[in-house]
Amino acid sequence: MTGFHDIRFPFAVAIGAVGGPQRRTEIVTLLSGREERNSPWADSLRRWDAGPGVKSLDDLNTLIAFFEARRGRLHGFRFRDPIDNRSCAPSAAPSMLDQLIGTGDGVATAFQLVKTYASGAESWTRTIAKPVEDTVVVAVDGVEAAVSVDHATGQVSFAAPPADGAAITAGFAFDCAVRFDTDQLDIALDAVGAGAAPSVPLVELKL
Repeated sequence: MTGFHDIRFPFAVAIGAVGGPQRRTEIVTLLSGREERNSPWADSLRRWDAGPGVKSLDDLNTLIAFFEARRGRLHGFRFRDPIDNRSCAPSAAPSMLDQLIGTGDGVATAFQLVKTYASGAESWTRTIAKPVEDTVVVAVDGVEAAVSVDHATGQVSFAAPPADGAAITAGFAFDCAVRFDTDQLDIALDAVGAGAAPSVPLVELKL
């Protein structure tokens, strides 16, 4: 049975991964030479290659064990994006004011963690489903509040509903849900006896 294993890809290997967000844009060139562009995807899809992160035989051994335990592409797992893994800039520590995750209506007690990417007047909001334990801090109108966190879905819950119009903000670190995008690892020893895995493709899962 397919599933999701709540375990993180070895960070020593992940730190050397290359990749990032992918979008899909359909472009039609008209007879006039102008273009019509459309995107069938509402959200981006992230892909990485963890192969460059394998630096030693020990890294290779760790990777093989992790791959076999996930049965190749069968089971998903957590992956820490080396660059984009928190609610704030990579050089900062998460703050309870980082991200607006909702507005109180006096009824709702549950809110989904999200991260908004803004540039100019445009923005895109990403659902955060795999927060890291003990990193989530939440505030109501700038005052830290106690919440329960579902680390499997990224939903935070209050014991009582925040007041109508109250700004709910949060800070957190997070992982991505991914799977291997191959059922075969190509591994080798280089000339000095170090381990090498030319390509270890990973693809984001939409849970």
